[in-house]
Amino acid sequence: MQEILGRLKYTAERQVFAVLTGDCGTGKTTTIRKFVDRLDDGQYKVLYLSDSKLTPRHFYKGLLEQLGCESKFYRGDAKRQLHREIELMRGIHGVQPVVVVDEAHLLDREMLEEVRFLLNFKMDAQSPMSLILVGQSELWDRLRLQSFTAIRQRIDIQFKLGHYDRAQSAEYIAMHLQYLGVTEQIFTDVALDEIHRFSGGAARIINKICTHCLLYGAQNRHRIIDDHMVKRVIEGELS
Repeated sequence: MQEILGRLKYTAERQVFAVLTGDCGTGKTTTIRKFVDRLDDGQYKVLYLSDSKLTPRHFYKGLLEQLGCESKFYRGDAKRQLHREIELMRGIHGVQPVVVVDEAHLLDREMLEEVRFLLNFKMDAQSPMSLILVGQSELWDRLRLQSFTAIRQRIDIQFKLGHYDRAQSAEYIAMHLQYLGVTEQIFTDVALDEIHRFSGGAARIINKICTHCLLYGAQNRHRIIDDHMVKRVIEGELS
């Protein structure tokens, strides 16, 4: 995850266009949340959209509302309005916008084309913002089609979240515990083996197992979660 977070940080710093994909449950939302948490609020303004039926007009409306503006009705007017607001944000306040569009695999062709036009700013000079499309693996499958060549050529960074291996699963759990302020080891090595075996390295399932195990441990006053407890939780609550 650290590598992905590093690439996302680069995306924000360089104001480039990135696409993050992954199968369901691989931790895309968690990754974006951690990325946003690490950004300096004084330097970056995150604009987040997640709408399966997003249209260009509602795209601009959603971004402008997050900037505290009432959007113009027509798409072209709203686009120019957004560019003006972004120029003011960058030029006067020194804040860089980071636009995150989640569930991007559900966007239709018109909306994906609008993304390309949005990045055409001042005769293809520096992009006015960082743009991150987040979606399931089918998003990249679509973008690889010849009909989307023009959009694909604008993409600066593309990365895919896969399932974790055993070491990555343990690192993922440790990072979450550290985020909560836990420094000592709670899960034994054999417990981590069981969590990885059952989850297959899928972040969402790892989260679910660990949450149930921690609740079970707290209710039964266990400070350490071993493999027997993990098996008991999986068999009793998750199978």
